[in-house]
Amino acid sequence: MPVSTTTWNSLLSIASPSYHWIDTPQALDDACEKMTGASVIALDTEFFRENSFYPVPALIQFACDETAYLIDPLATDCTPAFKAMLENGPTKLLHASSEDLDVFQRWAGVLPTPLIDTQVAQGFLSENPGMGYQKLVEFWTGETLPKEETRSDWLERPLSEAQCCYAALDVIYLLEVWSQQADKLHTFGRLRWVEQECQAIVSQAQVDSADQWFTRQRQLWRLTPRQIEAYRQMTTWREGETRQRNLPRNWLVSDKVLFAIAEAMPKNRFELAKVEGVKPPLVKKEGDALLALVKQAHACPDDALPAAWPDPARPPFKPLFKALKKAITAQANELGVAPEMLMRRRDIEQLVMQSLAHEPLTLPVGWRGECLNPSLTHVLQEESK
Repeated sequence: MPVSTTTWNSLLSIASPSYHWIDTPQALDDACEKMTGASVIALDTEFFRENSFYPVPALIQFACDETAYLIDPLATDCTPAFKAMLENGPTKLLHASSEDLDVFQRWAGVLPTPLIDTQVAQGFLSENPGMGYQKLVEFWTGETLPKEETRSDWLERPLSEAQCCYAALDVIYLLEVWSQQADKLHTFGRLRWVEQECQAIVSQAQVDSADQWFTRQRQLWRLTPRQIEAYRQMTTWREGETRQRNLPRNWLVSDKVLFAIAEAMPKNRFELAKVEGVKPPLVKKEGDALLALVKQAHACPDDALPAAWPDPARPPFKPLFKALKKAITAQANELGVAPEMLMRRRDIEQLVMQSLAHEPLTLPVGWRGECLNPSLTHVLQEESK
């Protein structure tokens, strides 16, 4: 049963929430046993990622009531019992889950399912889809959580009492937030939408999208198809190398520099060194690999090259994009949600490009299709006349 805000706040003390520190496999298994019968479990993580590609787990938190459990991943590995709890059984709550999913994938080897992301849920209840956790708690409970430990060094040991309290509150209040969100979502008939969206987040986290990183570049329209192919190959190579070496992407080579290399299409080290942003250490360490990728793009058959990217500021792309965006915004206003909850800019651009190229259209599916497809189809038919 949902805990009312009045009852919940009477159980909690922001100054000293209840928590248990877990640093042995047995203690973790005992905590998992206490979760038996729970329908919802709140999760959170603290991690370090400043000098690595993969996050370094520093703390794992979970709760099913007003008591939190703080796992020290530096002291204990994930146990089969905790792994089974993540994969099956109760609904798992996370807020802004993308990086947390990376942590669970690294530490536990699995992703939490079924998943509810309370930031996503809030996007279906207001026009602020990116609401942070402290503001979300204040919005639903009226409580102001401490922020002082947000930038703490979570790898230090022992953690301070303030750090532990902060970490405990992150999961304890998540349960109350979701209890109230779920009631509203049920009233509006949108609970199924949130469930579908969160399942898509888990599915996407399981997909290796290394070869699609190049599509994040907003200036692709400036490149020819052959240059786009060079940029695609270099970003795909970088994804593999940074994962293998466990380095941040920019520590190897930035998007900006790879884009400049793709524009220049250098044939040798001398030409590579003249590219803006390319420093001598990059030429020395990675020059041969980058030039080999550019050479592959030079040799790629014309019919195997990516399609040219249209200039988003010019016809025929711009008017069709604006018409689709207008239809999406109108539907979002009617629902009382942010337009990006219905369709992201990247997906609108893909639909425009497919329409202009007379390719099969990737229209939204599920609840988005139900909301948008009649309007989108009408716009595309009108603009094609």
